[in-house]
Amino acid sequence: MSENQINVEDVMKRVLERFDEKTPTSEINGGKIKMNEKKCNLTEYVGSSEFGDTIGLVIANVDSSLLDIMKLEKKYRSIGIVGARTGAGPHIMAADEAVKATNTEVILIELPRDTKGGAGHGSLIIFGGDDVSDVKRAVEVTLNDVDTRTFGDVYGNEAGHIEMQYTARASFACNKVWGTPIGKAFGIIVGAPAAIGVVMADTALKSANVEVVAYATPQNGQSFSNEVTMTITGDSGAVRQAVISAREIGIKLLGTLGSEPKNDQPSYI
Repeated sequence: MSENQINVEDVMKRVLERFDEKTPTSEINGGKIKMNEKKCNLTEYVGSSEFGDTIGLVIANVDSSLLDIMKLEKKYRSIGIVGARTGAGPHIMAADEAVKATNTEVILIELPRDTKGGAGHGSLIIFGGDDVSDVKRAVEVTLNDVDTRTFGDVYGNEAGHIEMQYTARASFACNKVWGTPIGKAFGIIVGAPAAIGVVMADTALKSANVEVVAYATPQNGQSFSNEVTMTITGDSGAVRQAVISAREIGIKLLGTLGSEPKNDQPSYI
């Protein structure tokens, strides 16, 4: 089995083990840690990453009136919050791993339009749990995954970006956003500007026998961001092949609009 085919759950297990041991390390999952060094003495602060301008927070005892206003299906005592100005797929995939590793539930995911995102948007993810240590852990796992892995297949230049995400076994975060079948292989393909995303989607479907879960365009499923996003499911090998094929053509097309598209971490797919 190649390095790119290592089961994501095994990777996350190693990340958690390193985090538990608090072992000083400059790399996890092959990616250099970019966690912000700025400290904050507020009990609500968990951490932040320069990737996506991402911040992780936790509220140990949420005010009951806030829970009422939020209209959550289940009113948890504690919530964990992950917010980012740029990026959605990397954070959702990281949150998907976090719920596998912790006793929490993803209770809210929103994808706001953010002018800093260029062609894309930001994200807001909220975890719920009865124990504050559980939701804090979920936030920590998400931050670590965003910081070292899930931005590895986001390629950008001055004109836009393309993004791919893949998991061998989707969980509740992916299901909440896209209606992904839980437990099946799942892939995300994003092209921005949107025109590139259309070609990437077509290439992916022609390259492997996969099933479309969702297809979103600027005015249909996106927050008016200049993106086309397609999500797919199917056999693990087929999903991965479709994602890789879309990546290859997306990099070439985006490169015609500016400099060579670059990723800031090693590819994990």
